[in-house]
Amino acid sequence: MRKIILAVLGVLTIVGAIILGNYLIDKNQKPKPKYKKQIKTVYVKEVENTEIPIILSANGNLTAKNKIEIYSEVSGILKSSNKPFKAGTKYNRGETLLSINSDEFYASLQSQKSNLNNLITAILPDLRLDYPKEFGKWETYIKGFDMNTATPKLPEFSSDKEKYFINGRGIVTAYYNVKNLEVRLSKHQIRAPFTGILTEALVTPGSLVRVGQKLGEFINPSVYEMEVSINSEFADLLKVGNTVALTNLEKTKNYTGKVVRVNGKVDQVSQTIKVYIDVQHKDLKEGMFLEADLVAKSESNAIEISRKLLVNNKAVYTVKNDSILTLTTINPVYFNAETVVVKGLDNNQKMLSQVLPGAFNGMIVKINKK
Repeated sequence: MRKIILAVLGVLTIVGAIILGNYLIDKNQKPKPKYKKQIKTVYVKEVENTEIPIILSANGNLTAKNKIEIYSEVSGILKSSNKPFKAGTKYNRGETLLSINSDEFYASLQSQKSNLNNLITAILPDLRLDYPKEFGKWETYIKGFDMNTATPKLPEFSSDKEKYFINGRGIVTAYYNVKNLEVRLSKHQIRAPFTGILTEALVTPGSLVRVGQKLGEFINPSVYEMEVSINSEFADLLKVGNTVALTNLEKTKNYTGKVVRVNGKVDQVSQTIKVYIDVQHKDLKEGMFLEADLVAKSESNAIEISRKLLVNNKAVYTVKNDSILTLTTINPVYFNAETVVVKGLDNNQKMLSQVLPGAFNGMIVKINKK
């Protein structure tokens, strides 16, 4: 009886273990998740190939086209003038910029002029006797000789005898000594060669000015020039007279310039060529930094797209049959800062207009119709 009871209990234990095991197995088994297939929506645009101008971007600082550095060729004390010699002062053409005291030099000039007058006066009696025909013009010359005005040119020689006679008296030498001093005297006053503005003043009235000393800087603020560096591969495309679009750094003001010179030498280090642009505008100042866009050439049958749409700089994604994403090889022609000019796409071909994360060749997509 005991064996029977133990046998029954063993059988019940085994059956219970089996039932419990099956229960636990069924409990741990989760139903397989059902994934809903997602099709991403893309934004596209139709390709429209046109003629795209190639714009070369560059930048540089403005420099006054008419600009002089003022140096002194004589020495002396700087005198006060009608306008203060200070940066920002405007002068008209011919106005006195600087005046250097010339009292001592003027006295020396007058002494030389008096000596010339005496030499000519001394030969008049001899001219009356030996060269009566030439006497009249020399008498007229000495009568018109004014110590306070520029020395007039000596009369023309009528013969070699007259020339030898005058030279032998030292008159020609004295005349050129006077003219030399008159030129030096004129350099005590520095006049404006054109209408402009003083941008730098290095001396003040009462200062001792020395020969060769820099006194200031004077510019014409109406025309400016900008030097920019362009890649040498476009050297043959740059033409004098081409229009250039200029903007300030903030992109708030636009100006129009013109290419006036193209350097014939390529920089060996940077492989760039210097281009010079003229620009005129009342708002411009020397030293301003501007950005320039030069039209070098045009590419036909091309399209300009964002550089973000490029894949490895040689392909873009297009949509085939309105549902299949296709990687299409293109030919990049020119890279700008944010865009690229490409060729190789067909008209009306649909290409992505926005970057699609996780995109791959053959991906099923849906075009946004909005």
